[in-house]
Amino acid sequence: MCVLKGGLSAEREVSLSSGHECAKALRVAGFEVIELDARGDVVQRLVEIAPDVVFNALHGRYGEDGCIQGILEWLRIPYTHSGVLASALAMDKDRSKAAFVSAGLPIVHSIIAPKSDVMARHLMEPPYVVKPNNEGSSVGVYLVSDRANTPPQLGPEMPEQVMVEAFAPGRELTTTVIGDRALTVTDIVTDGWYDYDAKYKPGGSRHVVPADIPTEISDACLDYALRAHQALGCRGVSRTDFRWDAARGLDGLILLETNTQPGMTPTSLVPEQAAHCGISFSALCQWIVEDASCDR
Repeated sequence: MCVLKGGLSAEREVSLSSGHECAKALRVAGFEVIELDARGDVVQRLVEIAPDVVFNALHGRYGEDGCIQGILEWLRIPYTHSGVLASALAMDKDRSKAAFVSAGLPIVHSIIAPKSDVMARHLMEPPYVVKPNNEGSSVGVYLVSDRANTPPQLGPEMPEQVMVEAFAPGRELTTTVIGDRALTVTDIVTDGWYDYDAKYKPGGSRHVVPADIPTEISDACLDYALRAHQALGCRGVSRTDFRWDAARGLDGLILLETNTQPGMTPTSLVPEQAAHCGISFSALCQWIVEDASCDR
């Protein structure tokens, strides 16, 4: 077995951690594991290794947007997590939102606009969020507050086309789906915006599992996460993120996005939820491997 990790995206360091921890857990489960940093020679290295299965622990562009999945399909190597189409669809925020709307899932209004237009004027009433259309882990996210007099000045890391999205207030909730089962709901508590540092730096956030929320909201999160997983055509494990404005009840629950390659260290959100449901980290990694396949 080969664990793909690292890669070329902005989430490289997170992926190195995920891959290392998954490789350790799979060795505990009895697998022979080779760890491979997915750089420019990844095709050559995969041909040389000729693994029976690939555990995809990559995050971000090239690793969860359908690119590496296409390579693995071409090489006819079974791999974990979602296939080419579901991966590409989930990574494209605009197109995934269209899939969610078709499935009757609640989202907030958003538009795709040129970066220059976003910096020239407010394209919607603040507060709103500006983000790349195809990045994860809150990479490149700008929050424009309702007190902002001027539009955001976006950095050089932002692409020429970006998403402008109405801000959804409230608590940050997330739900894991494994196969055809939604596990539970986590309440992610932070002192401010749930950005990259809050997600990955020690003490950046606190996870309450299960979330202390009304049963109606918990049940809706489970239902919406499973429907999102199915609407995108995901397989294996996914994690869907929500915002919930308690003052509006069920109407205040908004689906933000679905992640087809969620973080996989023992303290990441997915393994935490699995542990709460009685699934050890090693058993979770083993199940993911046993679920591996090729789309074609």
